[in-house]
Amino acid sequence: QYLLEAGWAAEGHVIGVTQPRRVAAVTVAARVAEERGSILGDEVGYLIRFDNSCDEEKTRVKFMTDGMMIREIMKDPLLRKYSIILLDEAHERALNTDIVLGLLRKIQKKRKDLKLIVASATLDAEEMRDFFNTNDTDDPEKDTASILTVEGREYPVDIHYTLDPVPNYIKASVDTVMKIHFNEQSGDVIVFMTGLHEVDDVVSQLISEARKLKKDDMKMRVLPMHGSLPASEQMKVFERGSRYTRKIVVATNIAEASITIPGICYIVDSGFVKLKAYNPMSGIESLVIVPISQASANQRAGRAGRLRAGKAFRLYTEEEFVKLPAATIPEMQRSDLATVILQLKALGVANVLRFHFMSPPPAQNMVRGLELLYALG
Repeated sequence: QYLLEAGWAAEGHVIGVTQPRRVAAVTVAARVAEERGSILGDEVGYLIRFDNSCDEEKTRVKFMTDGMMIREIMKDPLLRKYSIILLDEAHERALNTDIVLGLLRKIQKKRKDLKLIVASATLDAEEMRDFFNTNDTDDPEKDTASILTVEGREYPVDIHYTLDPVPNYIKASVDTVMKIHFNEQSGDVIVFMTGLHEVDDVVSQLISEARKLKKDDMKMRVLPMHGSLPASEQMKVFERGSRYTRKIVVATNIAEASITIPGICYIVDSGFVKLKAYNPMSGIESLVIVPISQASANQRAGRAGRLRAGKAFRLYTEEEFVKLPAATIPEMQRSDLATVILQLKALGVANVLRFHFMSPPPAQNMVRGLELLYALG
């Protein structure tokens, strides 16, 4: 909105904003359109796979996923209609995010007038600045990238750890939610699980507990939130409930960043996440459940302090938190790269080995990706 008011969308230019997830692109676009007093799809629109809510003539702010930004670059390699690109939640470092970062670095060499803003609450800002900075001298006046810190106005969030390690985080999550329901003030709860099956398991257990509530107890409305849900079901978590009903959202890390679910005051963090891992020796990619990073834990806790002071209940000890890695390993360094290589070739990158990745993937993964593509012809 500030960029729009500052004139960055003048002379037919468009402000592009990327989000790592579809639900974030849609909800943030809807919020900005509402604050601008315009209809979604008019001045402010979004572009996600199978859903284009933009007007080629009128749309000045365009929200899209990282994948759709790659499509935009395929259509127009220099992104001539864009005056500024804002990459939001860049700390997630998904495959498409890293491809977009590398492509925008190349585009900026040809288009000096294209401005980039990379935004995140838990990003390694110095690493990002060094990636885009083309100043080879020691004179900081000639830097082409800089770090800006914008202080957010978050309410305090009290962090609570367990005294002993939890043997079963699914059962502990259900127990913690029920303790919050009976002992804490009104306010909605979000529970972080690793995947679809765990979400469904916790949802069914909480629904069983909700049926046991007495007539005078506050009601519970339990909702799942994961990537496999249809968009209409995902949007249910944003609906405001009645004063006498506590909303319990059981989510995967889809709800960890970019989106603000109204009313959330309590966080139950299992401390685990399901990540993609690739073994170049066997050529097999698998999903493994691993402990989260400190950055992810802080992102999860941050969901609570948006509307009022909140509490985060972490189902692990403080000693375990200190041992967690500072940040999640970028997806580029733990994935099968065949699709990445194919995508870069389609974008006209002649030598994929010399493509400037922010976090270069292991050579073994690159070799396996090239071998597979040669084998497929």
